[in-house]
Amino acid sequence: MFDDLVSDEVLELARRAAKRMLVGKRGGRHSCSQTDINELMVKLARAGRRVVRLKSGDPMIFGRAGEEITRLHQAGIDVQVIPGITSALAMASALGVSLTHRDCAQSVRFVTGHACDGALPNNIDWRAVADPSATTVFYMSGRTATQIARRLCDHGMSPSTLLVICAAVSRPSQSRWHGTLRDIAEGIARVGFEQPVLVAVGHVFAAQHISAAAALPK
Repeated sequence: MFDDLVSDEVLELARRAAKRMLVGKRGGRHSCSQTDINELMVKLARAGRRVVRLKSGDPMIFGRAGEEITRLHQAGIDVQVIPGITSALAMASALGVSLTHRDCAQSVRFVTGHACDGALPNNIDWRAVADPSATTVFYMSGRTATQIARRLCDHGMSPSTLLVICAAVSRPSQSRWHGTLRDIAEGIARVGFEQPVLVAVGHVFAAQHISAAAALPK
């Protein structure tokens, strides 16, 4: 059972005899409900199947793994989690940037960029998130990027704070843009939001901290 974001190259590693079932969830598109996914896993496991729930990135970071594991445990089904590489860390590797560079950041945060309805979550502590001594990565934030920038500035972050916008991280089609909070609308317009987008904010994204091999277009 694989998500919409799992690449064809990864799926080709599966056994030929394995039945492949797309259960992807994408914003703005018809997709399986989380309840349907949970119950299908239980049904298949109870039927004696070995079920692989394949996600892109790391399942424990904004992957709804907690909900799925809870349902399986309720049904008395054993679960083994194979960790992956979450997109924020893949982005850092591609840029050659330390998210906790000691000259720039004393902490790192991963924050969701949208709630279940696709809007910006209303329970984010923006005063804490606007901490200039932290690096903050907003997941799934293409459609809410300008709102994120506005909230950060409203809570004390300088409009000149550096950021990177990355789409389709680690894929051949990946794109990225380097700029500031005040210019975020331009960045989103260039990168687009048809593919999963990260907005990463913080002083670690100064040009001198980015690997020369990953020079970013402005």
